[in-house]
Amino acid sequence: MIQAITQTISKLQPGATPRRGYRKLPVARVWPSWAIALAQVGIVIVLIALWEVGARTGFVDAFFWSQPSAIWATAKTFFTSGTAFIDISFTFRSTLLGFFFGTLIGSAIGLSFWWSKNYAAIAQPYIICFESLPKLALAPLVVLIFGMGLASKVAIAIALTVVVSTLTTYSGVKTLDRDSERLFYSLGASRWQVFTKFVVPSCLPWIISVLRVNIGLALTGSIVGEFISSQYGLGRTILYAGQTYEIALVWVAVAVLSALSIVMYIAVSWLESWLRKGVVH
Repeated sequence: MIQAITQTISKLQPGATPRRGYRKLPVARVWPSWAIALAQVGIVIVLIALWEVGARTGFVDAFFWSQPSAIWATAKTFFTSGTAFIDISFTFRSTLLGFFFGTLIGSAIGLSFWWSKNYAAIAQPYIICFESLPKLALAPLVVLIFGMGLASKVAIAIALTVVVSTLTTYSGVKTLDRDSERLFYSLGASRWQVFTKFVVPSCLPWIISVLRVNIGLALTGSIVGEFISSQYGLGRTILYAGQTYEIALVWVAVAVLSALSIVMYIAVSWLESWLRKGVVH
């Protein structure tokens, strides 16, 4: 056994001459970005073509699943004579406001736990309890309190994002280097200076890491609020179309919602990369 291992290691040593039959480790060829994008678009086109053919031949029930040609015609009507841009703007604003305030409030609460271990110990069970609550089930109550307008959608989005930011930031607070903290105090820094010059910068990577999660949660909260009660929004459009069996309109709203989520995710990813560069430098 030892002799076999020795022979294997000798084969892998630099400068060793490979024996006949020796095979190198296969290296997977990585496609360029344009080829990957072309493959992704091709898959979507093939699926849409199969869907259309299946609906026309009766293999797919067009009443329950609609078909791409009908969805395209409905989309043109939705954007020309409907309330598409009003609905998109409403959902976008509620998501963005919920994301911003939820992340800000949650991060502030998580950072505040550094000031007092007693305060953190008292507040932590309430935070965990609020996290375990079915917040989506409380959405009707939130709508009753804040009304049918933008405020209730923002409140639900904040409820979904604030706890995640709080717990993530608090995890960063608990991992702080205590020796570095003592060094600040030994140099004569005040408690506020330690907080602003050491605690906040050290926890920024933790705060940044939750941004992409929060944008999805904020969008979910906005849509749920629109499902409960709303005059505008993509969620209201999906609910209305489902109740009236306008399946093509459901697909149009879902497609627009997917495009909006992708745009916001890309924007938040760029913001995260920019903030990380700022933290590093």
